[in-house]
Amino acid sequence: MDMTDLTPGRGNPEAVPLANQIPSAPLTLEASGLRRQFLVDLLLKHFYQGGEMAAVSLSERLRLPLSLLMQVLDFMRVVRLLDVPQRGSFDADIRYGLSDAGRARAGEALERNRYVGPAPVTWAHYCEQVRRQSLSMYQIRREDLEQALATLAIDESLTEQLGAALNSGRGIYLHGPAGSGKTTLAEYLARCLGGSVLIPHAVLAGEDIIQLFDPLVHRVQPGCSAVVSSGPSLERDRGGDGRWVVCDRPAVFAGGELTLSMVELQLDPVNRYYTAPLQMKANNGLFIIDDLGRQKVPARELLNRWIVPLDRRVDFLGLHGGAKLELPFDVQLIFSSNLLPSQLDDAAFVRRLGYRIAMGAISPQSYRELLALACRREGLAYDEVAARYLVEVLHPRSSLPLLASHPFDVIARIGDRARYLGEVPQLNQASIDWAWRTFFDTYLSSATQMELQP
Repeated sequence: MDMTDLTPGRGNPEAVPLANQIPSAPLTLEASGLRRQFLVDLLLKHFYQGGEMAAVSLSERLRLPLSLLMQVLDFMRVVRLLDVPQRGSFDADIRYGLSDAGRARAGEALERNRYVGPAPVTWAHYCEQVRRQSLSMYQIRREDLEQALATLAIDESLTEQLGAALNSGRGIYLHGPAGSGKTTLAEYLARCLGGSVLIPHAVLAGEDIIQLFDPLVHRVQPGCSAVVSSGPSLERDRGGDGRWVVCDRPAVFAGGELTLSMVELQLDPVNRYYTAPLQMKANNGLFIIDDLGRQKVPARELLNRWIVPLDRRVDFLGLHGGAKLELPFDVQLIFSSNLLPSQLDDAAFVRRLGYRIAMGAISPQSYRELLALACRREGLAYDEVAARYLVEVLHPRSSLPLLASHPFDVIARIGDRARYLGEVPQLNQASIDWAWRTFFDTYLSSATQMELQP
């Protein structure tokens, strides 16, 4: 695994090697932060699920050093929770199985919770690591942002606003009409993140387990499925703490499906452990809330949820028993919406938004650049005469602004029709007229009818 990845820091131009941030493998119970009884219960559940296993297999399952697990396994043998049906040449080769007493205790452990996975890190260790790899330590450079947004053909003035907003770490509110490219831009901004972060598989808060690592959100860096070494046991014990996974900085997307329950700890009533809320999964990265105002929950309620985290950089999560957890809020919130900031009807929230960035019509030159990009994607030859007809005739005639989504809408329809007819798609006045009639004329007609409704 390449550990030379460097993360530049704001206010500190010296890069910090990720290797210096990886906790050492815990060789004792004290170093792990976990109680022996907790590990006994977790091992019992693994045996109940997996049957007889060797110590080395348990080390891989729990992501803990073999030397630490042997201490716990020896204790479990002494108190007769384990049998040894098969011995090997080395301690690591010994296969263990549950005794009758062990099976009974495993059932009791499963009644408390059904979490069977890698050992968690403690809440204190997790919060400390979030602070150590803070998003504020990463600086977006002009050349990196321009390269990431190159294919969007956006104006330099907008790029400057975005660069300043990303480096501020404060909330960003992208607003503009449908089709102005807000969602696409938000997705591209996620590509600008750099550096590596450590994400634990799970976190232990008191007696409660919170599953955090989400393969749908956290992109594991190649060759970094776990920090722990896969070599012999002595090498593995000298490696990093395998309970952490090396990932790219996260970017979490949520749209119309977002509800308030998704930003709170979610207790599984059957398995009796928690799933981390979206903003916790997004820690040290971006949380993009798309199409604000289309969620089932009223926009005002959703916005009020973020006032304290945006203001104090901490969040508070409630456990089922009533206790509260204080969570470092190292997240840059990005909202995209058709609503103007003045329409949010929440002055307290608007004040806390760092950057309110309007998106609307683009320049004719940018429009033609996007049209050329759409042609390349669809396999059409770009034609400047046809492009000028679209920009200088059809748009003005319909009083339709030049929005970033329109070139792709036109070219996609031309490609769809050509495939149906078995023809080679071509960009010319006839094909553009057909695409315009089938989408924009219908769109404009529908919009007019809506305006005429009482």
